Amino acid sequence: MHRVTRHLSSLVAAVVLAAPAGLAAQDTDSTALLLAQLIRANSSNPPGHTQQIADILGPLFRARGFQVDVIPTPDSAKVHFFARLKGNGSKKPLLLAAHADVVGVEREKWTVDPFGGVIKDGAVYGRGAIDFKGGLAVFARAAMLLADRKVPLDRDVIFLAEADEEGAPMNTTWLARQHWDKMDAEFALNEGGWIIKREDGRVQYVSISTSDKRVLGVTLTAKGTSTHASMPLPDNALVTVGRALAKLGSYETPLEFTPDSRKYFATLAKTSTGETARLYTQLLNGTPQQVSAADQMLSRDPLIHSLMRNTIAPVIVAGGFRSNVIPGSAEVTLNVRLIPGSDAAALIRTLETLFNDPLLTVKMSGALAPASPASPDTSLLYRALAAESKAQWPEAEVTPYLFQAGTDAGAWRNRGIPVFGIYPYPISTDELRRMHGNDERVSVESLRQGTEMLFRTLKRVAGSSGAR
Repeated sequence: MHRVTRHLSSLVAAVVLAAPAGLAAQDTDSTALLLAQLIRANSSNPPGHTQQIADILGPLFRARGFQVDVIPTPDSAKVHFFARLKGNGSKKPLLLAAHADVVGVEREKWTVDPFGGVIKDGAVYGRGAIDFKGGLAVFARAAMLLADRKVPLDRDVIFLAEADEEGAPMNTTWLARQHWDKMDAEFALNEGGWIIKREDGRVQYVSISTSDKRVLGVTLTAKGTSTHASMPLPDNALVTVGRALAKLGSYETPLEFTPDSRKYFATLAKTSTGETARLYTQLLNGTPQQVSAADQMLSRDPLIHSLMRNTIAPVIVAGGFRSNVIPGSAEVTLNVRLIPGSDAAALIRTLETLFNDPLLTVKMSGALAPASPASPDTSLLYRALAAESKAQWPEAEVTPYLFQAGTDAGAWRNRGIPVFGIYPYPISTDELRRMHGNDERVSVESLRQGTEMLFRTLKRVAGSSGAR
C-alpha cells in the first residue's frame, strides 16, 4: 500500500508541477509535492549525489523557458544546477542559492522512511525537509511562478542548487573560482534566518540573517603508552581526553554581541511576554550582574545560547581498537562556531590554558574560512523580504540576524555581494530542533505561505516597475 501511495503521489506531483500558467493560482500548494520528490532523491553527503536533484529540476525549469546548466565537479557524485530566467538586462541578476545535499541519518530512530518523502498529518517528513530541501523547493517554486505568471523582469533571476554545502571541497567557493560568470549577481538569497511560530501557530518573528558564524575545526590529540589492559598506566590516552572533555563541559565562553544580534534580542524583548521579555531587556541594558543572570536563564534555549558566544562542541571521539589493549593515542574532534570578529588563534590558546595538560595537543584542523562582511539591512533585497514577510505575517516583527551556524555565503560576500539568509517557512522551536535530527519535517501550510511570500519578494525586487 505504501508503494502504491508513493507512486500516486509522484504522478500527482508530475501533473501539478508541470501545470500551465492557467493553473498558477494552485502552484504554491505544489511546493510540498516538489519537496517530497526531492527528499526521495537521497543526496546524503557523503557521498552527496546531486545529479538526481538536477534530473528532477531540469525538466520543470526548461518547460518554463529557463536556461539550464549542470556544472560537473571533480567529484563525479556532485554537480551544481543552474536555472536562469532572463530579464531585460537593465539591472544585475538576483540569485537564489539552496544546497541540494543533506546530512546522513540514523534510520532506526525515525518513525518514517527518512528518504520516503512521506506526507502525513499536514507535514512533509524526511531528511532535508528543513535543511535545506524545503528551502530548495520554495526557492524553485517561487522562481517558477515568475515564469508561470509571465512577470516582466528588469533583471535575470538565477536559481542555484548547490552541491557539497555539507561537505565543502566542491561547494560554492570552488564554483566561484571556476564559474563566477554564472553566479555573479547584485545580491543573493541563501539559507539562514528563521520564521518562528508560537504554539498557537502565529508567527512571532522573522529573522533575516545578514552574517554567519565561521566554522572552525579543532583536534585534541592525546599520546600515551600502549600496553596490555591488565597493566594500566597514568598516561592512558583515553583518560587524558576524558579529563579534557570534563573541563570543556564546565567551561563557558564569554558573552559577545554583534550589532545585528543586539537588534535580534531587542526584537525578542518586544515580541516576548512577562518574565521572558524582562530577561531580554535585562540582557541588553542591565548591570553586569543582571546580564549574567539573564544569560543563565535565557541560555537554557540552545539557539539563544549559541547567538551570544562562540560555541565549542565535541563531535567525534576516536581511540582504541581492542578490548585488552590500552591505545597509545586518542583523538577528539571539536566543532567550533565563531562569532564574526573572534580571534581563532586566541581561542586555541584559551583551550590550551584550560586543559593545561602536557599529554594533550590542541590544533586547528583544516582551513578557517576568511571573515565575510555583514550584508547591510538597507539593501533592496533585505527591505523587500522584510516588507513581504510583514505582509504575509502581519503580527510578526522582522529583524536582522547573526546566523548561529555557517553557510557558504562567503563565496559572494567575500566579493562584495550582499547575501541574506532565511529558512522560508514558519517553524516551531520543536521543529527547529529536528533539523539534522530525527523525524525532520515541515508543514505543508508553512511551505505554501513561504512560497507565496518569496514569490512576492522576487516580483518586488526583479519585476519591471509595471509588474509590481
